Amino acid sequence: MKYLNQPITINHLTLNNRLVMPPMATAKSTPEGKFSEALGEYYKDRAKGGYIGLIITEHSYISQQGKASNGQLSIACDSDIEGLAKLVKAAQTDGTKVMAQINHAGSAASADITGLEPAAPSSVKHPRSANADSAPPQELSEAEIAQIVQQFANAALRAKKAGFDGVEIHGSHGYLLNQFYSPLTNHRTDRYSAASVENRVRIHLEVIAAVRKAVGDDYPVALRFGGCDYTAGGSTIEDSKKACLLFEQAGIDLLDISGGMYGYMVSDCKEPGYFQDMSSAIKQAVSVPVILTGGIQTAQEAELLLERSAADLIGVGRAMLKNARWAEENLTF
Repeated sequence: MKYLNQPITINHLTLNNRLVMPPMATAKSTPEGKFSEALGEYYKDRAKGGYIGLIITEHSYISQQGKASNGQLSIACDSDIEGLAKLVKAAQTDGTKVMAQINHAGSAASADITGLEPAAPSSVKHPRSANADSAPPQELSEAEIAQIVQQFANAALRAKKAGFDGVEIHGSHGYLLNQFYSPLTNHRTDRYSAASVENRVRIHLEVIAAVRKAVGDDYPVALRFGGCDYTAGGSTIEDSKKACLLFEQAGIDLLDISGGMYGYMVSDCKEPGYFQDMSSAIKQAVSVPVILTGGIQTAQEAELLLERSAADLIGVGRAMLKNARWAEENLTF
């Protein structure tokens, strides 16, 4: 494996290879969103042997209003740090590096789960809403946006205190930051409006700045970015290139490229590396490392995508979800 086995340095963090286990929800935390032994064992099993360069843990909610689902992990309060530290210890087995992913679900949240009314960039129902009779979310005020920006920063600092090697801001798969970026869900008329890419990613840039201030310059900060909606009227690959240049200028160390408002799949795409058209374009536009995930089942497929310069690192998701020993079985060191 000429490319996959090469080390790479992100900010001050050196990974022993280019293989990433991307964030995948397990619903293994306690009902209160706390660490559980089952969650720890899940990550420990996959980190064993140090075959994975980087594990990015499942999305953790930064506030009760931003909780996406039952069984989701919390990073919303300081009392979470003790349990998160246990998760880090499990995931750092045999030198594997681990980042925390932090998230707010926006209109993808449900009052049945959070006990609170969902809030979003605009009072627009989520395109993937399963409940046709549900009310649209409340539009966030600028003061509420500022509060959410600070919640991201607080969560990032908790990740650092818990011992994570870095933090990833979740801005894809139809969650809150993605809702601001996509013209499908952003109907605002203020400085966060969909009138320009700069406006659509204004909240991203504010979150990046606040997170960087909280964790310092030497701590790796990544962004998972749903850069293209692959549907009429949605965000485009050209938009994603412009946005990622802004993220790089703002101080992002790593770009994790994935899907937009319609999730982590591309309709009718069966070729490994679903988003390689977008990741390749972004990689040519920026100088920071880029991760590509989506439908990759073998080390040979990952190697070919690296050889094509589709990305700098490759995420293998469902294959590792199903088989804890996938990395050991597929990589030859």
